[in-house]
Amino acid sequence: MSLKKINTLLAAAFILFILWFGSEFILRPELTAPGFGLPSWPSGDGGGFLVIKGIRDVVMALVLGVLLITGHRRALGWAMLVESLAAYGDMTTVLAHHGSTATAIGIHGLTATLMVVNGLLLLRETRTSEATAARTESKAALPV
Repeated sequence: MSLKKINTLLAAAFILFILWFGSEFILRPELTAPGFGLPSWPSGDGGGFLVIKGIRDVVMALVLGVLLITGHRRALGWAMLVESLAAYGDMTTVLAHHGSTATAIGIHGLTATLMVVNGLLLLRETRTSEATAARTESKAALPV
């Protein structure tokens, strides 16, 4: 399987996962929130923050999806790297608030790290294809 296919499958999996997770926070925050890793949850009007988290995730997934669908693979790699900071931020938040270390590292940290790997692979893929295109151009420009 080519690097491009692997990258596409990984990116699509991240997009679907982030979209699903964000949608769950919007539609059913009371069921989804306990799995986030924090020891306590907002009460009263504070529950709106859970919906905000869901909206953030859905928007992040849509950005990645648009870049994947439109073929902007280098931008997709950079966006994946930048968006991994949200997952690292979630991990740090859970740890800072004395939440579940296993959830912080096993879910948020692992997700962020896999996003970094996918982002770097996308950048490597585009760098490799750019170098190949440049070599092809320079060979075409040589006199025969």
